[in-house]
Amino acid sequence: MAAPNKGRRQTGAQGKPGRALALILIVMVALVGGMFLSKQATPRLGIDLAGGTSITLAAKNQPGKPNAINKKNMDTAVSIINRRVNGLGVSEAEVQTQGKDHIIVNIPKGTNEKQAKEQVGTTAQLYFRPVLTAAAGKPTATPSATPSPSASSTAKGKASSKATPSSSASPQGRAVTDALKADPTPSASDKPASSATPSPAQSAQVAKLQKDFAAADCSTAAGRSKVGAAAAAAKPTDPVVACDQKGGEKYVLDASAVAGTDVDSAKAVIDQQRGEWIVQMDFTSKGSKKFQTVTKKLSQQQDPQNRFAIALDGAVVSAPSVSETLSGSAEISGSFTQQSAEDLANVLSYGALPLSFHEETVTSVTAALGGEQLQAGLIAGAIGLALVIIYLVAYYRGLAAIAILSLTVSAILTYAIMTLLGKGIGFALNLPAVCGAIVAIGITADSFIVYFERIRDEIREGRTLRPAVERAWPRARRTILVSDFVSFLAAAVLYIVTVGKVQGFAFTLGLTTLLDVVVVFLFTKPMVTLLARRKFFASGHPWSGLDPKRLGAKPPLRRTRRPSASTDPKEA
Repeated sequence: MAAPNKGRRQTGAQGKPGRALALILIVMVALVGGMFLSKQATPRLGIDLAGGTSITLAAKNQPGKPNAINKKNMDTAVSIINRRVNGLGVSEAEVQTQGKDHIIVNIPKGTNEKQAKEQVGTTAQLYFRPVLTAAAGKPTATPSATPSPSASSTAKGKASSKATPSSSASPQGRAVTDALKADPTPSASDKPASSATPSPAQSAQVAKLQKDFAAADCSTAAGRSKVGAAAAAAKPTDPVVACDQKGGEKYVLDASAVAGTDVDSAKAVIDQQRGEWIVQMDFTSKGSKKFQTVTKKLSQQQDPQNRFAIALDGAVVSAPSVSETLSGSAEISGSFTQQSAEDLANVLSYGALPLSFHEETVTSVTAALGGEQLQAGLIAGAIGLALVIIYLVAYYRGLAAIAILSLTVSAILTYAIMTLLGKGIGFALNLPAVCGAIVAIGITADSFIVYFERIRDEIREGRTLRPAVERAWPRARRTILVSDFVSFLAAAVLYIVTVGKVQGFAFTLGLTTLLDVVVVFLFTKPMVTLLARRKFFASGHPWSGLDPKRLGAKPPLRRTRRPSASTDPKEA
């Protein structure tokens, strides 16, 4: 019986290399197929390559805070605006300060620029204000207000918001005067509104709000802008007149009960039971106490005084009703689409800023300069790739075919993934990212060279090709993994500690480094194993790149038989 071979393992790539090749082929087909199914055949380009929109925001001090414009607040504002823009799925957007009181926001072409401009432009403080009264958005001839019947409470313990308010008014509504004479959110022990006697200052405030509320025209963009500017300039402790964003309703809102800074997180999700989009939000510990106190009072009121308006920059984003005392979390439901739910969640998450801003300029950015630089970069990359291929063919001959095929597979995977990421997470390819892809050519070629040289070293030791391929792999694998780990670590650190375009370079470098490992393990190694079984390579053809004579191989080691002991007496 033959003794079993010791110290030899049949790895997947060695025993059945076809499986690894089939796997990477399936992955390639799936990625390319997904790219065409998503109707996105090219990567999204950054603002330096495709152009886009540049918005200049000018900071202004809030009432009572003359020294609010400082480096700390400006840096905080940049951070929040950057998160808000990214919250829209915009990637590679640039948000940076210019001078002491300006912020520049560059948004790449191909994103929802109108939506981004609206949300970036509305950068004032976010407040939760109880609704005193509501009416249709058009001006009224008399200073009386009636609530809209459109807002209704939903499931117990949840807030609700109707996306399309009714323009009709209920005849049972309360006038602005009655709403403001008493505490708009009384507890059960408070005196009824009819017994409250307003002070002279209160009466003057009521008269002004009556006049402003009756005159407010929320049905036009100009009217909403005028009302919103007055509301944004008011103090958080003052009641204000406000419009909803679509102009269907106008409101008298009480003093702010909860600030936007008290919101910990918000997200848009789909309710599986009802099959509709909702917004879930959580408050900080401090905000939870405020929210619990005010919702306890609101839940005891009738519509519209049980409603809680979410006001951003003087405009009401949503005005859900409250049916029960809520604590640290709430759910807003209504006639939401996915887009409107995500917009509201984004406002709730990133609405609060330490400063007020207004749009100073909005300009379109052309990609002429970036296009010229891209063309020059692609030419340089093509020259570098051609030189690498010439070197591989001249030095490795037949093995160069494997390297070229591996580079092609890596290029297809990289292109497809970048294209899908542009559609999925808003990844935009900018000039530094292109540089990262060009640098990756050298990293990928280095992995092939390490493996090929290990194989040639084994042949120099006198081994034939098939055992040389398998003996070289463990040593080459360790070197490749260590080298790629160092490159990926450098890319990860660079991505974390930098911002803006440099992150594009780091992201591309990290992605291509990971793909290098995938290609070497699932394509290069199995291909070498298969070709080692072909006569052209196994026989050491001069053009295979594995000719033992050209490599200076040692002659194979052979055992010599010892002569047996002689029994001839003459030789003794």
